[in-house]
Amino acid sequence: MSKMDSKKISIIAVFTALAIVLNMSPIKIPAPYAPFLFYQIWEIPIVTVTLLYGFHIGIIISVINTLILLIVFPGALPTGPLYNLIAILSMILGIYFNVNYIVARFDKPQETMTTVLSTTTGIIMRVLAMTIVNWVFLPYPPPIGFSMPQQAITPMIPLIAFFNATLALYTIPLGYALNREVRKRGALFYEASKI
Repeated sequence: MSKMDSKKISIIAVFTALAIVLNMSPIKIPAPYAPFLFYQIWEIPIVTVTLLYGFHIGIIISVINTLILLIVFPGALPTGPLYNLIAILSMILGIYFNVNYIVARFDKPQETMTTVLSTTTGIIMRVLAMTIVNWVFLPYPPPIGFSMPQQAITPMIPLIAFFNATLALYTIPLGYALNREVRKRGALFYEASKI
């Protein structure tokens, strides 16, 4: 196994553990408009590692996190972690789309512009994906959905969309901020090691 492979495995192990610990921690704030939805911070490390080491690493961590949660802590709905996986992957896809196709068109994009555009595309992709997922799967009986009739789902869709938008609204910028700090400290460490 090469040194690069062992480094990637270490990164995946550390960030997966961090995401799971944060996911199962009591740091949860129920949304006041929909108390069955919780604001959490476990997706922030996944966004950070995605920005630091690439989208494939973020996807791998998201999938491993989901598999562990399905076994250990699925939540109220046994397939709930799969809903979370779709949410995080769609948000990461929005960031990826922004970084590779929108920001790339600018000569020297500023960090603020990149963060704002990534947050915007991440929100759009997440809200779109989760609206479709909830509309399609919530009517199914457990373990897939909650056996909800369509007339009950319709008024909930805007609330769930607002939740997904506001969750991404703090998750992506905080992921960028942590990414910036890690890179800055890494550069300082590199400069200090040359002395």
